[in-house]
Amino acid sequence: MKPFLAAVTTAGSGLLGASLASRPGSRRFHVLTASVAATWFAGAQAAGPVPRGRRDVVQPVVAGAGAFGVFYGCALVARRIPPLRRAITGVLDHAHRGSKASVAATALLTGAAEEVFFRGALYDAAGARASTAVYVLSTTATRNPALVLASAVMGTLFAWQRGRSGGVQAPLLTHVVWSALMLGFMPRLFPPKPLDMPGAHPSG
Repeated sequence: MKPFLAAVTTAGSGLLGASLASRPGSRRFHVLTASVAATWFAGAQAAGPVPRGRRDVVQPVVAGAGAFGVFYGCALVARRIPPLRRAITGVLDHAHRGSKASVAATALLTGAAEEVFFRGALYDAAGARASTAVYVLSTTATRNPALVLASAVMGTLFAWQRGRSGGVQAPLLTHVVWSALMLGFMPRLFPPKPLDMPGAHPSG
């Protein structure tokens, strides 16, 4: 991997970890999340042109919906397993306690930015396997096993789409649809922890 791309990955990963460690609904969370997206977008653009690939819309959207269906089924099982339930609830605290519109906007923007960088610039430089491995490694900055597992599964799908379609449009659309559905339905399965429970974030 080129030193420049390695530097961008390190910076973006650090910001990602800091953003999810912030209090849900706080200004710091939104600023850091926007900074993550800006880092991925800027890094990809500075590395060179990002191929768009095939302009098919239906298949990527269907893939995103299908991936959500699989994850929803897994979530029904995961919520019965305390470590996984805690990990997922910790992430969804941002959706429960923050502005739903702003959380959705930042999540979808960051998802799109990830595709432009990891399936764009990094894929072109390192190939499918290496770019997926770096994507998963980057997600470990969140210290959340549920997110790391999701990044391995979805990262593999996104890389396959990138290779098959020749560009980032397909994985980007799939990522956005999947993220939107996850945000729309997952919080119902994992209600927020009471603020007086250990590990719960204070509001504000």
